[in-house]
Amino acid sequence: MANDSVTRDAVEDFMFLEAELLDEWRLKEWLGLFTADAHYYVPATDVAPDASPDTSLFYVADDRFRLEQRVERLLKRTAHAEYPRSKTRHLVSNVRIRARRGDELDVGAAVVTYRTKGGLTETYIGSYRYRLAVTAEGLRIREKRCLLDMDGLRPNGRISIIL
Repeated sequence: MANDSVTRDAVEDFMFLEAELLDEWRLKEWLGLFTADAHYYVPATDVAPDASPDTSLFYVADDRFRLEQRVERLLKRTAHAEYPRSKTRHLVSNVRIRARRGDELDVGAAVVTYRTKGGLTETYIGSYRYRLAVTAEGLRIREKRCLLDMDGLRPNGRISIIL
């Protein structure tokens, strides 16, 4: 697959697949969407979008190994914050290819994630910023950055799901 042949529709389909895998708690399949050198970031709500986890506070700053460990924990019954599992719905819109470089696409999208558990529904609003690798197997996530457009995590209080 050549970088210049990837369409916005193909990127949208990829992002919709990712949302479906997360909503159905098919987390091991979701991991298959990432490259071996991938990173998954959720910066604090008052951090600049392009900040580094080395110098700023991040709620989540996972490399591929830590992301695999997070998935393993979430799938166990001992993950008290997510047992029983939350019901989630990830809504992705306004998908845009922002740049093409080498074997990568910079992609942005607006997102709303709903999480329902224990009679309470929480809403996380924000945007995604991806660095997608164009590989022979198709698109893969090299970096996913979830930028929350919220003043803080209250009333949510925590992030125990994958945004």
